[in-house]
Amino acid sequence: MVQTSNSQLAILGGQSVRSTLLPYGRQWIDEADIETVIQTLKSPFLTQGPKIKEFEDSVAQYVGAKYAVSFSNGTAALHGACFAAGLGVGDEVITTPMTFAASANCVRYCGGDVVFADIEPDTYNIDKYKIKSLLTPKTKAIIPVDFTGQPADMDEIMELARERKLVVIEDAAHSLGAEYKGRKVGSIADMTMFSFHPVKHVTTGEGGIITTNSPDLYEKLLLFRSHGITRDKDLLELKNEGDWYYEMHELGFNYRMTDIQAALGSSQLGKLDDFVKRRMEIAKHYTEAFTKNSTIITPFQKPDRESSWHLYIIQFKLNELTAGRKEVFDALRKENIGVNVHYLPVHYHPYYKELGYEKGIAPIAEALYEGIISLPLFPAMLDSDIQDVVNAVEKVVGYYRKS
Repeated sequence: MVQTSNSQLAILGGQSVRSTLLPYGRQWIDEADIETVIQTLKSPFLTQGPKIKEFEDSVAQYVGAKYAVSFSNGTAALHGACFAAGLGVGDEVITTPMTFAASANCVRYCGGDVVFADIEPDTYNIDKYKIKSLLTPKTKAIIPVDFTGQPADMDEIMELARERKLVVIEDAAHSLGAEYKGRKVGSIADMTMFSFHPVKHVTTGEGGIITTNSPDLYEKLLLFRSHGITRDKDLLELKNEGDWYYEMHELGFNYRMTDIQAALGSSQLGKLDDFVKRRMEIAKHYTEAFTKNSTIITPFQKPDRESSWHLYIIQFKLNELTAGRKEVFDALRKENIGVNVHYLPVHYHPYYKELGYEKGIAPIAEALYEGIISLPLFPAMLDSDIQDVVNAVEKVVGYYRKS
């Protein structure tokens, strides 16, 4: 195809849409965040001080849960949730393959077996009917993932779990601030995990948290994240020792968040609603722009829930293009649009292949993976940044569209 220098793809020697790279995600740290961290650095506490509880209480209050337990990162939080659920060798846990590996790895950490249920073709979330078909006497838990920020079908999943006395751990790494049937994500499942990685809705640098309404699960989470050690006199075997005394009751881990991280998280949390509002605006702009493009499938949203839009994923109708996803991806990167792909299906990873998982177990997720790209989406994006993304996608897709 002959094009002018302005419309010629950058990968073919033309001028790029942008002069600098626009990443797919990025934190937004302001002076108030920085000052909060500085004040904590000047305080007597850097690790497990008062900021931890302050942050945990704020998150619990925001999502409508009774308790929250912070962790060093989201993966550690999922590990803690699996421990609190009592997962062990031979237990089966059903989750989605369309997620980051941590959603499945946390099961393996406890010796459990992962069972992958395929996804819905429209929302890309785990299919509740596929979950039901995979239940066995060994099933002990379900880990639904709120993919891209849209909550999974939690009412149906919780009902199914109650019938079978299963534990539900909602992986809400993408959905802080999202709503499901008028309720904030974080108070529906037995345990809900949020991530505070820099590309997420708010950040603590690294960090994660579990929210729950169960006092029993809360105590187990607290124990697990701190070496399995307790100073609670009600739990100690020897109750008449001095204040120095503590006991290790479980083989726990050092998964604790620091006061520095928690201080940043508390400051960020105050801006969460504004961050989510901006994400929604960006997503709306993308949808309005790309709905007109016959080669692109835009994200489908169920009307009874509100995504917090961690990711904006477009799916290409590859049969209408002269190029594959890799060529489109590479061309967009050359236009300085920092696209990404979320995710390689978990069972494609060599580790899981060595365990016996094969292609073909989740045909909808596998087909989706071949044609998706994640576009830049973060609150600090300018309107001009959004338009650059739209222009670059139209430029690349226009070049590769079959005539």
